Amino acid sequence: MALTITNTSTITLLNILNQNQANQANSLRQLTTGRRINTGKDDPAGLIALSSLNAELTAVTSSLNNNQRTDSMLTVADSAISEISSLLGEIETLVVGSTSSAGLTASEIAANQSQVDDALAAIDRIVDTTNFNGKKLLDGAFAIETSGVANNRIDNLRVFSRGQGTTDLSLSVERTTSAQLATATFSTMGGASTVRTSGATQVVIQGELGTAVLTIQSAQTQAQVVTAINNAKAQTGVSAIQNSGSVSLNSTGYGTDAFVSVNVLSGGIVNSSYGTATTDASTANDVANTSKTAGTDAVITINGQAAGADGLDVVYSANGLSLGFTLDSNYGSGNTASTSTSFTVKASGGATFQLGTTTSTRQTIGLDTLATYSLGGGNGTLQLSELKSGAAGALKTDPGKALSAVREAISEVASTRGRIGGFQKFQVGSAIRSLQSAQIGLTEAASVIGDTDFASTTSKLNREQVLIQSSINLLGIANQQAGQILQLL
Repeated sequence: MALTITNTSTITLLNILNQNQANQANSLRQLTTGRRINTGKDDPAGLIALSSLNAELTAVTSSLNNNQRTDSMLTVADSAISEISSLLGEIETLVVGSTSSAGLTASEIAANQSQVDDALAAIDRIVDTTNFNGKKLLDGAFAIETSGVANNRIDNLRVFSRGQGTTDLSLSVERTTSAQLATATFSTMGGASTVRTSGATQVVIQGELGTAVLTIQSAQTQAQVVTAINNAKAQTGVSAIQNSGSVSLNSTGYGTDAFVSVNVLSGGIVNSSYGTATTDASTANDVANTSKTAGTDAVITINGQAAGADGLDVVYSANGLSLGFTLDSNYGSGNTASTSTSFTVKASGGATFQLGTTTSTRQTIGLDTLATYSLGGGNGTLQLSELKSGAAGALKTDPGKALSAVREAISEVASTRGRIGGFQKFQVGSAIRSLQSAQIGLTEAASVIGDTDFASTTSKLNREQVLIQSSINLLGIANQQAGQILQLL
């Protein structure tokens, strides 16, 4: 090799030294920031994948926060509804205790009524003051809107949820089979004054609400027998009707859950000739045992699809729409000649929540008001607000109607709470768990691509430090070549 003043070895070593210093600077940057990719040139393909993962992770984290807030909101609503349920239970206890008015003084019934009034006021207060982030939850502000509901066909319509369509949905309701009361004949005693009971009759009457053991005294007319049975109507759910030729029993409610049963314990003899010392030979008028006889549920189709029915209460679910309503007693029992009606569920109102990361995962539920003026009223019962002092369902006025109303209200509140709980558990809860799993997976994937491997990078840094020191030492040797040329001169 010729000896020249152009030291190519020094230039080569300088380039290698610069490269090692650049590598060392990159390793130091990765260790300092904790990120493997700090610039696009570090890993172009990895940067693209990391950006996509980070965008998806941001959406998942945002959706997870939304669902956690939704869960908190529904928990507030559930807690308030739980307290309303407790108050309704207290009201039911007071009403049941007041149905046996013979054993209570007027002041005791008045005291019970005062407690009922306080409980009703407490329910309305809870409804009015249950808020989340400044929004009232139980006053109907989040109810799904409807229109065209015929009040003489459909009562107490509640839309629990709807799909995400942007157009109104028309629903056609068709009654194919009428709902029926449970019926039975108590006695065929005629309405004439000469037909009366002979001797005391002890009979067990059982219905949907419970059982009563009645003692009907001797020489009672048809009207008096009917009165005795109806006095226990609030206890049994069975009413008596005075016909010209018989005494008939009807359940107070419709459907297969309503029933009538009669069991004669003793007596039961009805004479066709009043005043005779002994019973007449005819047994046709006598009270007879009646086995359990149930009513009939209505059969309803909505837009051609079968809907579930329990007596007059109807529930319907299809294509994201879920609702329930009560048929008007005249319409549902067939007393109304027309078999069809319709109404519209509006594409507005309700509480809408986004459960996932796209708009297709949005769900809307309806939170109807739980105020006392809106509870009850189904199956011909009174509204809960009518249990107040001086109203039609006051304890002093008609405890039987009050009991039916409060039990209807309890059923409605339980249904509302169950719907909210179901949405919270199966929709929100599952969405939270799914998003948490996705968050973990995306975080791990992004970490693999974008995070610094400290063990590997530290090892590389040590190697680069050795190479830099070696390059500096070799530069010193290479620079001695110029000095050797001067020795020749």
